Amino acid sequence: MLTLSNALRDQIVAHARADHPDEACGVIAGPAGSDRPERFIPMLNAARSPTFYEFDSGDLLRLYKEMDARDEEPVVIYHSHTATEAYPSRTDVSYANEPNAHYVLVSTAESGNGEGPVSFRSFRIVAGEITEEEVRFVP
Repeated sequence: MLTLSNALRDQIVAHARADHPDEACGVIAGPAGSDRPERFIPMLNAARSPTFYEFDSGDLLRLYKEMDARDEEPVVIYHSHTATEAYPSRTDVSYANEPNAHYVLVSTAESGNGEGPVSFRSFRIVAGEITEEEVRFVP
């Protein structure tokens, strides 16, 4: 189960809406080994695509160096789907290389970049196996 603050959920949804019609992506870092998402880190979708996301390799390298220096790890890796459901695509699964991370997907297919409903789901992806997990929001 992923436990996420309302504030972090709102930041992910706001980023997904702001980047629509392109996919948004980012990381929520937390203390290494804690499974506590704490620090919101929106990233640039280097692909600038409505159907695909890709972290810029230089940005990703800087992020991992920064997390190492702070004794953090990626607790949540998130991105949005702009025209499809919030479920990992084959490409998403092929890029999922953090076995301890929660993979959050937000679908803005219904609302676009405006106010309205979004689908917010979390998955564990390990060795190509997708398992949906419950998300609990806390103040």
